[in-house]
Amino acid sequence: MSGVEKRRTLQDLADAAGLSLAATSYALRGVRGSPATIERVRQIAADLGYTVDPIARALASGRTGSVGVSGSLRDLWQQDLSVLLTRALRRQGRYATIADADADPAQERLIVEQFAAQRVDGALVSPVDPTADYWRLLGPEIAVVAIGDALTTRPGTGSVLFDNRYGVQTALAHLATLGHRRIGLLAPALPSTPGRPAQVLAAALAGDLGIELVEISAPAATADAVEAATALLARADRPTAVFCLSDSLAFAVYRAARDTGLRLPGDLSVVGYDDHQLAALVDPALTTMAWDEDAIVEAAVSQLAGAVAQVPMFRPELIVRGSTAPPGSG
Repeated sequence: MSGVEKRRTLQDLADAAGLSLAATSYALRGVRGSPATIERVRQIAADLGYTVDPIARALASGRTGSVGVSGSLRDLWQQDLSVLLTRALRRQGRYATIADADADPAQERLIVEQFAAQRVDGALVSPVDPTADYWRLLGPEIAVVAIGDALTTRPGTGSVLFDNRYGVQTALAHLATLGHRRIGLLAPALPSTPGRPAQVLAAALAGDLGIELVEISAPAATADAVEAATALLARADRPTAVFCLSDSLAFAVYRAARDTGLRLPGDLSVVGYDDHQLAALVDPALTTMAWDEDAIVEAAVSQLAGAVAQVPMFRPELIVRGSTAPPGSG
């Protein structure tokens, strides 16, 4: 006799509960039946050691219950966003397959191919290249929501968009009001596309504010960006402030400033663009643009389920902390 116990089936559960297969399935999922019946079926399932066979469920329903979640996870804010998306999906009885695009369009294409091969029910993506043709590999049967940038090559894709014009203008205006006229812009080294306007907007808005903008690209991860930030701060015409298009990059500027002997904010002001949970914990606390992550996640997951028709646009809020001051103060 084999020592491996036979896997319990839905029929075993139905026989033990004295119900039909359909009634047992409905009760197990909590979609039909009295509260007493639902509780009884779930208790019998626990006693029998019954677990849902995901392959059988997919074959029966044509749905896998899986949602692909993709972003560049070396960026601290996108790490947190992926966790929040996963939790929201779990509350709906769905599970996430999380993939790291690593700020690389080639890697992102492989992820899209993987999602298509796995027949995910949907995908929540923070795209590296929102204008790439590979998004079409996700067929029309897959619900897709892009967070931050619209997928211009895939008609029918849902979107949760960010008001980058307001965010960039507010951050630069804050520094200009303090008296900064030469400001560094540290941006992720990502493809320049029409769907990612923040960096393009910064150059145009800086001119309107009388700011000389020194633009420099850096890897998305904090540790990798320190070298680029150090090069910016080592210039003979060093800017008096740096506006970073992510908090991860702002933390790299903190490290570079420390290594080059610059005091924050006396010698250098820094503004981020996320309000990551570490922003309030670094010294000095980081001035940054804050997004309502909970509302963004709710909007994205609701769109994925087809519950929201319009495209929501989120506006960040300036959170002023200790990392900004007038030039040469302190």
